[in-house]
Amino acid sequence: MKTDILVSGGGIAGLTAAAAFGSAGYDVICVDPVTDPPEDLRSTAFLQPAIPVLEAAGLWDVLSPEAAPLQVMRIVDAGGVLPEPRVVTEFNAAEISDAPFGWNLPNTLLRRVMTERLAALPNVRHLRGAAAQRLATREAEARVTLSDGGSVQARLVIAADGRDSAMRRAAGIEARVTRYGQKALAFRVGHRVPHENVSTEVHRSGGPFTLVPLPDRDGQHQSAVVWMEAGPEAERLRALPPEDLSRAATERSAGVLGELTLASGVGIFPIIAQIATRMAGERLALMAEAAHVMPPIGAQGLNTSLADLAALLDLARPETLGSAAMLEAYHRRRHGTVRLRAAGIGALNRASMLAPPMMRDLRAALLGGLHAARPLRRALMRAGMGR
Repeated sequence: MKTDILVSGGGIAGLTAAAAFGSAGYDVICVDPVTDPPEDLRSTAFLQPAIPVLEAAGLWDVLSPEAAPLQVMRIVDAGGVLPEPRVVTEFNAAEISDAPFGWNLPNTLLRRVMTERLAALPNVRHLRGAAAQRLATREAEARVTLSDGGSVQARLVIAADGRDSAMRRAAGIEARVTRYGQKALAFRVGHRVPHENVSTEVHRSGGPFTLVPLPDRDGQHQSAVVWMEAGPEAERLRALPPEDLSRAATERSAGVLGELTLASGVGIFPIIAQIATRMAGERLALMAEAAHVMPPIGAQGLNTSLADLAALLDLARPETLGSAAMLEAYHRRRHGTVRLRAAGIGALNRASMLAPPMMRDLRAALLGGLHAARPLRRALMRAGMGR
């Protein structure tokens, strides 16, 4: 098979890349190793700069009616011992924009809508049940061997195949890993207090506890939870009966939404940081977790991935697609920015893990000071949106 672009990976980033380049008129093959994906209990917050990418992919008109806006970002410092918050700061998007910070959507909905979009594009082939395994490149094209025995010739290979990217390894590009000793629980909760489109991060110790607004369901207010803790504690929490986990989540949330009730299964995943030493090779561009993995703080992970895609779309030209000049420009545009953002997220994560009382007091004081300085507060909000 021959194509303009091979996208390796069928996650949200890979599906969006295939839809965006297909909508731009390129012939695309998306290789997706999963035929029947398991339920994904997580949700994804798309910040403002991601919306033009979703629009270019023909996705936003379908997704927007189902999205919960994120108007306010609330940060709570719960002090490390008591459940009551001692510092509460709120960052309102109205200070810097007429639109919310972003919009939150369940991952299961995203995958369904994106898969349907690929099926509607005649120049896109979505190959399920096959993975890109081997890569051979030359100046004019790349040849990718698939797990089902087939092969694809492409002018550009986009590796969106995750943190253990086969395409990255095949290209000989290394990745540097930082381990935090944490795991994150992901689940959905119901609550009587409306979230009012406020996303909340509660800091005590072990890592942030994040509540992200979801649309109401069956007459009940709902939020997605990402709860980061030291690995053994996360495993202990996951093993609790639903009623006990609900009580633990309510306490850990500092009661900002009242009593929380578990409304889904509970997923768990390790927290690491990982940065590829390069974001491009011959006829190959790395994006999303193939290029960078960050702790799930401030909705930076997938939004950084869509910034990768925005750069690729901007640099792509039919006559120079996949050329050395295009890919070097992509690496230079994205690699430094990604490294800087990853360093900032890593520092925030380490601060959220602090247990000694003196360090928690310092964290609370810094949080209050940053919020009180209006120019700095606005600069932080713009930076958080990737602007």
